[in-house]
Amino acid sequence: MIGMNHHWRIWHHLMCASRSGGPGHGHRYGGYGPGGVGRWGSGSGRVFGPGDLRLVLLALIAEQPRHGYELIKEIEQRFGGAYAPSPGSVYPTLTWLEELGYVRATASEGAKRLFEITDEGRAFLTENKAAVDGVMDRMGLAARAMTGHAAPDVIYQAMHTLKAALRFHRTGWSASEIKRVQRILERAAQEISGGTPNG
Repeated sequence: MIGMNHHWRIWHHLMCASRSGGPGHGHRYGGYGPGGVGRWGSGSGRVFGPGDLRLVLLALIAEQPRHGYELIKEIEQRFGGAYAPSPGSVYPTLTWLEELGYVRATASEGAKRLFEITDEGRAFLTENKAAVDGVMDRMGLAARAMTGHAAPDVIYQAMHTLKAALRFHRTGWSASEIKRVQRILERAAQEISGGTPNG
């Protein structure tokens, strides 16, 4: 059941994001705290799920030490300029990571602080590699969605059908069944994100 809950949350997040996402939705440097709010167009929307931004920031700091504004710019670049997390979500999250001992901050260029990962932070990333990889994959999917076009209604209907199939699955969630459904979902996500035309 734990495995199912994990994959259900992933797919629920993707479907909700795709339904509300796309050009012209989102906050412009909104003030909703470290939950993933940023700027892209006007309206309302959320790119990162609870805890996702923390993993993204920690993974980027693991690549190389960065200032807060550099992290914002790096994420914006990976979204092709379509989205950037707000300072109001990034800096509190960095403080939270520092309090946990996952990053340390040193003075750099006056009042600016340079963040670098600690041994505890690297250990955390290693222990949660699957979650980190999942967040980065979802970020890639969201980036492509934001720079593309909204899906037609028939696709949203198919997504609701998929959610119903998962929610009302009746054969039990044995270890082998969890792996089987996981492979189906991951294969579907990979094929969809590939965008190969098919008559």
